[in-house]
Amino acid sequence: MSMIGLISRPILPLDKDVVQWYSGHIAKTERELKEQLKLMDVVIEVRDARIPLSTSHPQMDSWLGNRKRILVLNREDMISTADRNAWADYYGRQGIKVVFSNGKLGMGSMKLGRLAKSVAAEVNVKRRARGLLPRPVRAGIVGYPSVGKLSLINRLLKRRMCPAAPRPGVTRVLKWVRFGSDLELLDSPGLIPMRMSDQSAAIKLAICDDFGERSYNFPDVAGVLVQMLSRLPGANNNVLWERYKIDTDGRCGKTFVHKLAVQLFNGDEHQAAFRVLSDFRKGRLGSIALERPPVQPRVT
Repeated sequence: MSMIGLISRPILPLDKDVVQWYSGHIAKTERELKEQLKLMDVVIEVRDARIPLSTSHPQMDSWLGNRKRILVLNREDMISTADRNAWADYYGRQGIKVVFSNGKLGMGSMKLGRLAKSVAAEVNVKRRARGLLPRPVRAGIVGYPSVGKLSLINRLLKRRMCPAAPRPGVTRVLKWVRFGSDLELLDSPGLIPMRMSDQSAAIKLAICDDFGERSYNFPDVAGVLVQMLSRLPGANNNVLWERYKIDTDGRCGKTFVHKLAVQLFNGDEHQAAFRVLSDFRKGRLGSIALERPPVQPRVT
């Protein structure tokens, strides 16, 4: 069974939302982004390569309209080559240009720069065809708060544009920055949906620490991660045993968290949960994608 099949259905029989956020500035940030989009010729959307579907804002497609889009799947070092190939094929079939990157180390930034300038050239070709003069093309960088947008910009510009912070709306001063002679970049405020009706996606955002606001119970979220990892296909399903030397039955992740708490943290389940989540986020459990591409129907 694919990972999508494993994680699209509820993992735990929860009687309430595990992940919630309360952010009064989200509506304002949405309005700001919609205004910024009017100025953008090209949109560079950054997502987490471990969860490309869950780090896609549900309204982004409707907001972008017919604008040129480049999709960046950041943290490529945290997924396998097979997963990278699967996602590249999936988005390639949709005609979406994909760049895999590691914003911290700069991997993928040169390719993204070349691709952005290539798309910019296409935009100016169309401007000339309409009798308009060419001009620097404006590319906006959008995405969830903690997917690595600013790190990517800093790598592209080879200098620190502004401090990054994992909070929605932290980018307060909007500033176009010239990238070469024919392209300008704009970082947009980190944006999360007003409400997250899909708790499966919300939990994956919490696991990967991609929305920057920790409105969740650590043992609950770590328990879901444990169950997901214990159901991985092949040899990968041994990652928990190899790391912690604790058995898991694949049914109750919170039991695993409790055992780890007793073994290492004097029964403190919060600390145990934080250890599991931290180990996953730092790649100590291996290169693991929590989502795989949906199966696409064959075209006959």
